[in-house]
Amino acid sequence: MPYIPHTPEQQKEMLETIGLGDMQELFQDIPGHLRPKCFDLASGKSEMEVTSFLRQLSSLNSTRLKCFLGAGFYDHYIPAAAPALVSRSEFYTAYTPYQAEASQGSLQALFEYQSAMCRLMEMDYANASVYDGGTAIYEAMMMAVRHTKRKQIIISGDLSPIYQHMLQCYTRNLHLELKIIDQSQGLPVMGSIRDSLNEDCAALIIQNPNFFGNILDYTEIFAHCHKLGIVSIISVYPIMQSILKTPGEMGAEIAVAEGQSLGLPLSFGGPYLGIMTCARHLIRQMPGRIVGKTKDADGRDGFVLTLQAREQHIRREKATSNICSNQSLCALQALAYVCLLGPDGLRGVAMKSVEMAHYASEKLTAIDGVELLNSSPFGNEFALELPISAYGLVSELVQNGFVPGFPLGRYYPGMDNCLLMACTEKISKRDIGIMAELIRGIIEG
Repeated sequence: MPYIPHTPEQQKEMLETIGLGDMQELFQDIPGHLRPKCFDLASGKSEMEVTSFLRQLSSLNSTRLKCFLGAGFYDHYIPAAAPALVSRSEFYTAYTPYQAEASQGSLQALFEYQSAMCRLMEMDYANASVYDGGTAIYEAMMMAVRHTKRKQIIISGDLSPIYQHMLQCYTRNLHLELKIIDQSQGLPVMGSIRDSLNEDCAALIIQNPNFFGNILDYTEIFAHCHKLGIVSIISVYPIMQSILKTPGEMGAEIAVAEGQSLGLPLSFGGPYLGIMTCARHLIRQMPGRIVGKTKDADGRDGFVLTLQAREQHIRREKATSNICSNQSLCALQALAYVCLLGPDGLRGVAMKSVEMAHYASEKLTAIDGVELLNSSPFGNEFALELPISAYGLVSELVQNGFVPGFPLGRYYPGMDNCLLMACTEKISKRDIGIMAELIRGIIEG
């Protein structure tokens, strides 16, 4: 085969050295049904043929759809300056800034990112990012387990089901007890959550706005957690923190988020950004990289990596995390986004998104048979009950250039007729009006 440097004679010599008769014995521990059937791949094509094929393939994608899809990932407008700034070679080619004397630009930018996230969440400390929003929740949970030395985790059932699956996957072999308190009509059952909290619990994990778009205030229950020594963890939607009661105001000890909404494109699932912030007393449990500001020998300000409790830096058993991937470039783009918009701009984006969502809910609930899933306050996202299948509605509307939302039946039994719909500042009243008439026609037709 091309590009394999070893000759048959060299392969034979290596096999004899390790005591094997042929190459197949290398894979003897893998059951036969799990092995590839063959490697008889098609012959290669020229660059021109490959380019032509990929262009034809990409033309099948629908790129002009009006998107009302949310469920944790949102189609906000990205100012052109944000990707332009992080496309500078000194940022996008930079490696991990271990050598502070050669990395002051990257380190200062990451320090500013941390500062911006702390201000947005009104929390004490932030790290220089983790892999994504789900990883951030897992890492927060493990911070709580290490801090409390307890094994039970209480999870509100209105936390994103994607994150719930990730937590169950990541903890499968960690001997932790994950107790999920079922949601009711898209809302947390606060009484059941409170009754589940006790001195055996390491953490309470909630989301605001929750997966169904509803806004709640957890100040009281976080105070109750604090009395019991339970770490309160909240996952938030960063854009909405410019207008909602922040994690810091509620008394959360760890606040995390998926940072995609801060200037990162949807981009078929990534790369995204995990934002992590915490209260002062938990800083030494924080995973990943943390950039600190210091003074050099001449008294000048400088920036360095500090508190690097990753398995790359210390003994493996003492590491706070072995998921070492962070998203520095995405973090810098998020920083560029929030700096370009500023506080007023962020609030403007949030308010416009909320305004459009409430306008959409009024238009849609005016259609016979369409109702809100619950009457709780919501931000820029809300859940509808329809008189028809949500899957069927989505399929029909996509053909007309609209993605109306997320069918909740995918994750919630009994919600096959429920649709989760989100609006951003990119949605207009005209878009909503057209979509509402299309939905009316499908329901009444």
